Amino acid sequence: MITSPPLPRQHAPAWQHALREAFTRPAELLNYLELDTKLPLPAATTLREFPLRVPRGFAARMRKGDPDDPLFRQIWPQIAEDQDHPGFVDDAVGDLHMTRGGGLIHKYHGRVLVMATGACGVNCRYCFRRHFPYGEHLAARDHWREALQTIRADASIGEVILSGGDPLSLSDDKLAELVDALEDIPHVRRLRLHTRQLVVLPERVDTHLLDWLGRSRLQKVVVLHANHAQELDASVARALQPLRQLGVQLLNQSVLLRGVNDRADALIELSERLSECGVLPYYVHLLDRVRGSAHFEVSDTQAQQLMRALVAALPGYLVPRLVREEPGAQSKTWIRW
Repeated sequence: MITSPPLPRQHAPAWQHALREAFTRPAELLNYLELDTKLPLPAATTLREFPLRVPRGFAARMRKGDPDDPLFRQIWPQIAEDQDHPGFVDDAVGDLHMTRGGGLIHKYHGRVLVMATGACGVNCRYCFRRHFPYGEHLAARDHWREALQTIRADASIGEVILSGGDPLSLSDDKLAELVDALEDIPHVRRLRLHTRQLVVLPERVDTHLLDWLGRSRLQKVVVLHANHAQELDASVARALQPLRQLGVQLLNQSVLLRGVNDRADALIELSERLSECGVLPYYVHLLDRVRGSAHFEVSDTQAQQLMRALVAALPGYLVPRLVREEPGAQSKTWIRW
């Protein structure tokens, strides 16, 4: 296999600067959004475990003066996070029971998930891995050696999924190191990246990212995470265009969230906007019941009603599948509507 040498870098890329400048102090974000600086916050222990983090470019898409803005609601820490609810637990989807050495999660036949990093560009308050012990389960720690050994030894693995955190929080050199090694494993055919970074930080698509993606023999699938059409502004659409030109298949998965996208018009608009950006709606997830997120939950009955409204309004290819992830299941569980 012939690979290109890494591109020289004189300075840190723009996306890393943008990450460093993200809002991390609640009062600073509230001042920027012209909101009441006395909005209540959860306990200090909650904020230490899962702090506020939102890139300034993403905050710029929020409506100023509106505490019910659908983007703001996704990232603002609420006092409801401190309330315990039956059935809401730290490991909502059973990841820890399926985690193997080298930061691998092997739940489903034919594909394996690599915990690339615990870092993310934004801290979404409903995140199902907000309590995950990343320090104990990172594949990059030993330069991917253990993960690669496991993948190489299992010929049933045809697809490798990079997740986290957000895999695009890692440098391109680090990611290229892994992808180049995966290319030497004949039975690996597809590379899938699960990322929110391209939505909240479109600067992440630069020549370095396009270089290592473009030279790979692997079929490339990028699964975005957008929950509301307001997230997909012109900067996101521009960032996605060169990925499409490389032949990357773009999909989106969203989470059904109370007060964010639990209306038919919001979900219809999201699917239409995704289509304009060249992205197919893939999944809409019922909330993973992670501790601290109960205030986002939408009932199954309401979700089914929403799906019926989408089917009536959209062509079939723009209707995502309504799913739930259940610990121990052999695949996502489709919810009949």
